[in-house]
Amino acid sequence: MPYIENWEEVRGAFEAWWTHELGRPIVQVYGPGPREKHFDFWCFLKHRDNPDALRRALEEFPETVSCWGDAFPTLLPNLGPGCLAAYFSGYLHFDHFNNTAWFENAQPWEVVEQLTFDVDNEWWQYTQAVNQLAADVAKDRFLLGVTDIGGILDVLASLRGAQNLLMDLLHEPERIDLMRARIIEAWHRVDDALAPAVAHVQEGTSSWLQAWCPERYSPLQCDFCAMISPAMFERFVAPDVYNQCQRLDRAIYHLDGPGQIPHLDMLLDIPELDGIQWVPGDAHPSCESPRWYPMYEKILGSGKLLLLQFFRDPSDIPRMLDALPHEGLMLTVTASSQQEARALLRSTCPR
Repeated sequence: MPYIENWEEVRGAFEAWWTHELGRPIVQVYGPGPREKHFDFWCFLKHRDNPDALRRALEEFPETVSCWGDAFPTLLPNLGPGCLAAYFSGYLHFDHFNNTAWFENAQPWEVVEQLTFDVDNEWWQYTQAVNQLAADVAKDRFLLGVTDIGGILDVLASLRGAQNLLMDLLHEPERIDLMRARIIEAWHRVDDALAPAVAHVQEGTSSWLQAWCPERYSPLQCDFCAMISPAMFERFVAPDVYNQCQRLDRAIYHLDGPGQIPHLDMLLDIPELDGIQWVPGDAHPSCESPRWYPMYEKILGSGKLLLLQFFRDPSDIPRMLDALPHEGLMLTVTASSQQEARALLRSTCPR
């Protein structure tokens, strides 16, 4: 699979990383492609009615990215995070101006309880079509992940409305439980349905986390949980994360912002959860900040993998590495040039 010249080395590094046998961090450095073209990750929605334009965009993708260290070209059919909600409701609004997709379309419980995963839903049909198209184009050129299905309560928040769902946690727990069970089954049904087209053209799996795995893995998340207490997380979120981990070969949890830190201990107590991806958020110090070192030590000390992918000042990464264990750590950094990328690789993990 000639994704990159050093693919066999990268492949071996990730195989060892997942089993905590690598002995160094995974260090991925991405930069602009040789032709300095920009890939529009929203092309799957922008070209919904023009499959030829979408195919041309996908064919150009490998020319839009350069990969150094343990990096490799990868993308997913991007319909927005949490697109599973659209397979229930039929609602997906693409905001061309801000380049984002919206799924929230608050409905009363009487409506929500009638919603099910609809195999004839236009957005589900489109997802399958672009998944197959992307797989056809990706073969031997780049790695592909399935679309960002979303978190269980995040999907329910799109159907019910986030503010309404916060009150429902107190007043409608049984209704929430019914929909959680329905959504989690649909989540796995979608993942299982999209995986074969990808598996047919590549070995292992990738995702928007940009990690490669020889087995099937998936990001797990619940952005909604930044607004709830640990007790509510234990009641409504942790069981679903545990359930999904039981059904997946590998899983990484997307810990999005300081509001989710109170839930970290419960996540670390899930034996089948392989790791944590930490995202500080724009209003907070980025991943290289010493503010987060104690949390990193806790995650790595628990035997979990740790993915850090948002750095404002990569020059501070060597200091961070001096303070942390390297086993199980993965860093994804952006460089503006090959010279900058090589310097960063020399300073972090000489190869």
